[in-house]
Amino acid sequence: MVPDPIRPEPRCEGPAVVLVEPQLGENIGAAARAMANGGMSDLRLVNPRDGWPNPRAVAAASGANWILDGARVFESTEAAVADLRWLYATTARPRDMVKEVRTPRQAAQRIKAFAPDGDECGVLFGPERTGLRNEHLVLSTDLIVIPVDPAFSSLNLAQAVLVVCYEWFQAGLAPSEMEPDRYDRGARPASRAEMLNLFDHLEAQLDAVGFLRPPEKRPLMVQNLRNLLQRAQPTEQEVRTLHGVVRSLSGTRREDLEANRSGGGDD
Repeated sequence: MVPDPIRPEPRCEGPAVVLVEPQLGENIGAAARAMANGGMSDLRLVNPRDGWPNPRAVAAASGANWILDGARVFESTEAAVADLRWLYATTARPRDMVKEVRTPRQAAQRIKAFAPDGDECGVLFGPERTGLRNEHLVLSTDLIVIPVDPAFSSLNLAQAVLVVCYEWFQAGLAPSEMEPDRYDRGARPASRAEMLNLFDHLEAQLDAVGFLRPPEKRPLMVQNLRNLLQRAQPTEQEVRTLHGVVRSLSGTRREDLEANRSGGGDD
């Protein structure tokens, strides 16, 4: 009898794979199998339709049980990505958003350049039937579009995960010379949680001054503002500075209002 070859230990690195509202346990399991193929292990689920854990996922994972066992479930996409600094969202089309659009290969090379082990990075995948909505895409720093024949561009959720995981595995460990490091030594890119906090602060003040009007245009205005700030990819120090700018402007507005109420305004 020929002895079984020694199986290497599974690799435990790579970007987080975030499945937003996945519908079928089979697809979650197949996605975990694809992650194992690519040496990735951080699986995050946002409101899986059929609950979690799911025995159908175990059957489809074909032994990649350590990924399913470590999967984390979140009630919102924002919570699932809060600790990430770079977030890529997969979509079949850019949907008129002003964001960098990359292939899976380009995205993998960029992640390797910024974070060789994939730490603090993640990739969003949408529900099987609808894909990601704009409210999800706007959370991302960049978009990933998988180039396929436009005559038949339909991809199964697990297929899309496999393509991204394959490109991650193939990207190698050397940083890409085409992507210079824009962060000075000691500077830390802002996390998703820090960016979301900035969005909330800015939008609350803009609501207070009546900028985000009329109401029917508010969602698009908010989307455009968030995309603008995401493209800047600020450091955590720059985010703190922006908070200070917003506080300063809101304080100036309060002083003007108080001056007007007391009769100190200009005639």
